[in-house]
Amino acid sequence: MENQSNGKVGLGALLTPDNCVLLLIDHQPFQVSGVQNIDPAQMIHNVVGLAKGAKAFGVPTLLTTVLKDRGGDLIKQLQDVFPEQKPIDRTFINTWEDQRVVDWVKQSGRKKVVMAALWTEICLAFPVIHALGDGYEVYFVTDASGGVSVEAHNMGIQRMIQAGAVPLTWMVFLSELQRDWARVETAAKVSQAVLEHAGGVGTNLAWELQLLGAKVPPGGVDQASG
Repeated sequence: MENQSNGKVGLGALLTPDNCVLLLIDHQPFQVSGVQNIDPAQMIHNVVGLAKGAKAFGVPTLLTTVLKDRGGDLIKQLQDVFPEQKPIDRTFINTWEDQRVVDWVKQSGRKKVVMAALWTEICLAFPVIHALGDGYEVYFVTDASGGVSVEAHNMGIQRMIQAGAVPLTWMVFLSELQRDWARVETAAKVSQAVLEHAGGVGTNLAWELQLLGAKVPPGGVDQASG
């Protein structure tokens, strides 16, 4: 039977390293301090794991901040993943109203846009809804984002889903890009991100490696698998 897709189902609906870009929006000290729906420390782990996954697969990633002189520079843990990139600093609350961001996405030639932001209900919802209106397929990473309350986060998610965006979590993003463990060139990097940022799941992976007799050196699974 022919594989038919309405854009939300079928193999073509899945993310690949070659069909998407990632926007990481306003992960700054002021915004982090207001996150209430998730432990901020866990959220930081999630967004850093997300960024490391994108880098491992070569997914074009854009960092952006808003009024950094007031809200603070991008958090160091995230900036360290892309030390060579200077985040675009905006005045617009809605990232998609900044032409520099839109031009960057257009130049990529990709129609699937993945976003994570602080806060969910504002700095994530606004650009997600706007980009959908411009014809992009938009995905948003719920656990690498955060709102000022549980209700605010949840209402933001509902609003974006109603507009047509697709929610996912950071480990789903990595798994969707990996897709096949036979792709050994990225498997070790995915495993390393899980070890470093996935909490209990990372601990379970370390235990599995121990049971298999694979040592996990300070440098991580890249060396363990070598």
